Amino acid sequence: MVLDHAAAPGEKIRISGGGRCNFTNRDLTRQNARDRFLSENPRFALSALSRFTPEDFIARVDRARIAWHEKTLGQLFCDGKATQIITMLTDDLRASGGVLRLSTGIEEVARAGQGFVTRTSAGPIASEAVIVAAGGKSIPKMGASGLGYRIAEDFGLRVTGTRPALVPLTFAAQDLALTAPLAGVSTPARVRHGRTAFDEALLFTHRGLSGPAILQISSYWREGDAITIDLMAGRDIGAELAAMRAGGGRLALHNALARLMPDRLAAFVVAQAGLSGRLADQGNRALGRLAEQVHGWQIRPVGSEGYRTAEVTLGGVATDGLDARTMQARAHPGLFFVGEVVDVTGWLGGYNFQWAWSSGWAAGQVA
Repeated sequence: MVLDHAAAPGEKIRISGGGRCNFTNRDLTRQNARDRFLSENPRFALSALSRFTPEDFIARVDRARIAWHEKTLGQLFCDGKATQIITMLTDDLRASGGVLRLSTGIEEVARAGQGFVTRTSAGPIASEAVIVAAGGKSIPKMGASGLGYRIAEDFGLRVTGTRPALVPLTFAAQDLALTAPLAGVSTPARVRHGRTAFDEALLFTHRGLSGPAILQISSYWREGDAITIDLMAGRDIGAELAAMRAGGGRLALHNALARLMPDRLAAFVVAQAGLSGRLADQGNRALGRLAEQVHGWQIRPVGSEGYRTAEVTLGGVATDGLDARTMQARAHPGLFFVGEVVDVTGWLGGYNFQWAWSSGWAAGQVA
């Protein structure tokens, strides 16, 4: 029996990937999983991920005759609506003899003899095992809550600190005053925090920065930290402008730079470098200063948009209390925790769905 307080199943699946569900990432391997999942114990996820792989889930999608495509960086999406994945899963549930109870609030899970009793808005339900797949706190308007963490703590399991992840970052008023005119501008970028960097799109917003590169780095960023942004990664903007100058530098500097990046962004970068005038009037030192601004723009976000827009929750039920092979609580046979509620958080791009499928499969083999 599957209990869900929502009125419809799989709401996070339905809205994911722009409504097409980024259901897995085929680039995920046992070798790179430690780098692409964040946890107190990055090795914890390896067992489940290696036993139920992206290829295993793809095979299920293929059997359901759901057409899909690879968008970029191994990210797989449905050709049609994400609801196809929900239908596949609920059909499989029915075919196996399972029952789905929607609009059923969960009040408490408690030990009852050798099994458990789950107290719900529809009355108590006795069972031999309980699998907690309650997700995290992200997107509360869809009903997300800390229920799974409360259940874990009721049984004495440790829960790590949690925070929004894969979430847009916000700026202080003085920085926002400078970047607000750029709202809506998107550009490829390399965004770095410490030794971690992502090369994906960046989007300026009315509150700060978003886009895949920012969502990725948000899982590593902490309040008080700066991030470094290369707005033209893999290129030498100083050399390109110097060559443009040699070929005729009558263009205004920001117009010259606008040939290489969005116009509003070019004007912003030139102003941040403290430059003006024609390209022909800029010496090598000035072009070097501009290049530093393009390739090494540093900004210190003051926060994030929070759980309201976060795709996932970082942290969760500590892995030291769980068996990595079965997802069972070591001290409580028959009690399992899977998916986002566990302290395992993947990169953007289908990794968190794959963790949900893999950890759920691992628990399902023994529950």
